[in-house]
Amino acid sequence: MSLAPALPFRAPADLEAQRYELARARQLARAWAGTLLEPRRRDMAALFTRAAIDTYRLQARPHAKLSPPFAQAYGQLDTAVAELAQVVGREAAPLPIGEAAYFLTGLYTTLLAERERGAMGAFYTPPALATRLLDMAEEQGIDWTKARVLDPASGGGAFLLPAAERMIAALPAAEPAFVLRQIGARLVGLELDPYAAGFGQNAIELLLADVTAAAGRPAPTVVRVADTLEEPPAPRFDLVIGNPPYGRVTLTPEQRRRFARGLYGHANLYGVFTDIAVRWTRKGGVIAYLTPTSFLSGHYYSALRELIAKDAPPAAIDFVHARRGVFEDVLQETLLAAYRRGAKPGRAQVHYVEVANEREARVIRNGTIGLPSPASQPWLAPRSPEHSRLIAAAEAMPTRLADWGYSVSTGPLVWNRFKDQMRDRPARGVHPLIWAEAVTADGRFIYRAEKRNHAPYFKIERGDAWLLVEEACVLVQRTTAKEQARRLIATELPAEFITRHGGVVVENHLNMVRPTLRPAVSPATVAAVLNSQVADQLFRCINGSVAVSAFELEAIPLPSPHAMRGVERLVAQGACRAEIEDELARLYGQTAA
Repeated sequence: MSLAPALPFRAPADLEAQRYELARARQLARAWAGTLLEPRRRDMAALFTRAAIDTYRLQARPHAKLSPPFAQAYGQLDTAVAELAQVVGREAAPLPIGEAAYFLTGLYTTLLAERERGAMGAFYTPPALATRLLDMAEEQGIDWTKARVLDPASGGGAFLLPAAERMIAALPAAEPAFVLRQIGARLVGLELDPYAAGFGQNAIELLLADVTAAAGRPAPTVVRVADTLEEPPAPRFDLVIGNPPYGRVTLTPEQRRRFARGLYGHANLYGVFTDIAVRWTRKGGVIAYLTPTSFLSGHYYSALRELIAKDAPPAAIDFVHARRGVFEDVLQETLLAAYRRGAKPGRAQVHYVEVANEREARVIRNGTIGLPSPASQPWLAPRSPEHSRLIAAAEAMPTRLADWGYSVSTGPLVWNRFKDQMRDRPARGVHPLIWAEAVTADGRFIYRAEKRNHAPYFKIERGDAWLLVEEACVLVQRTTAKEQARRLIATELPAEFITRHGGVVVENHLNMVRPTLRPAVSPATVAAVLNSQVADQLFRCINGSVAVSAFELEAIPLPSPHAMRGVERLVAQGACRAEIEDELARLYGQTAA
């Protein structure tokens, strides 16, 4: 017998109509949930989701046996709301089981308050990305006939469900009871939220409805309510896969000691879950994770990068480019990565994944990434196909800003801690206050303070000498977005301006590239390089967030001071930007735009 789930046939046009109706119903459900007060909202979200799942079962899988909820939700749905939940269940019935389960279990998080979703890290994975991540695991040799699989933050079962599908497909001639035993023995999900855990288990039960009916026994329990941070790890899984929660977390002293090897400064949940994945994966096994890109470069992830390089170096990385709405309420850039436990670091294949909707993704081969030495430094990775040649040239450049005679630090003034020292007019002991708006998009310095709460001057009091900047430097805006024409926006802070005012005070939203002793390259040339297209593209290959950090600026590969003589001459002669761009492109082995 076939163990594939039996589903009613629907033409593509019919399915698109179902998806449209489901999207409308979800909007209505979110509007209703927005009227609820916490903590009642979470219970009501769970009740609504369970009602929709029950209706779906009756419509599409009447022979499925669903286990009772893992936690009791208190309250009762109003008649109209209960009818809306039933509409959702009925409209989901014609969809493929994986898509229907994603939609139904995802209802729970969709109905939570945004603050609670963020605190829980509860953002479910679209089927297109779950499928791609499982494909990446297969490409690394995962054998579904015997692989033991763990999702340590399984949510609504976004990865458990397709993993179970692949296990079934890998055993086409096996007896149904054997298939159930295999899934029960080899598939495990851990989930902190008992509501989400129960829905994930229900999704597995819906998938296995035909198999359980044929075997005459219930589906195995594969999801367990657990605090993964406190679970004693055992390296027994061939594949640890998932979309771990993310966001800053305050660890207990014992947890901080336990996960110290991957921590630097504050802890982020997805970094801790990466350490956990390493502990659960056997030697030679695979870790396949969907995470933000920030660990590739951020200073706070330097220890995590070293841990990954040492214990589970990346074999493949896919950068995700999804249209708005694929991840509801998620703004961070994300990637898919497959790591090999115990492998030697090598070059990892990089892809660019274009996600059109929750179901469809296109994969484009995108070059490779090699890990730096030390691995704690930011990792250069091509974010689009045209970056590959640039990175190949940059990897051969050992020179950094420090070799040019510069260090980078953040503007020292956190203005809201010194409000009473802000001034509107110059006076004795008062100096210009330089805000981020003084650095224009075209790389000029314009002394101005036009935004709200931005005073133009600052009064230096006793003990404030550390705030005063008295030498020429290069200013770089600290916050830019990938959508901007340039991520690096820099300008020279002229020595003449500093001398005229006896020093300036630089606010915290600017980075300062400051000379140390006798720099080998002039500040004007440093500013020209940072404002160039080639430096901007390199920075995009390093950076994984909206922040332009000092740590990342100091990691940009640069030509040697000797090689920079031609650029120095052009800057000194007042050459146009195009000439400077051409010379820099040549130094990086590129064709000028």
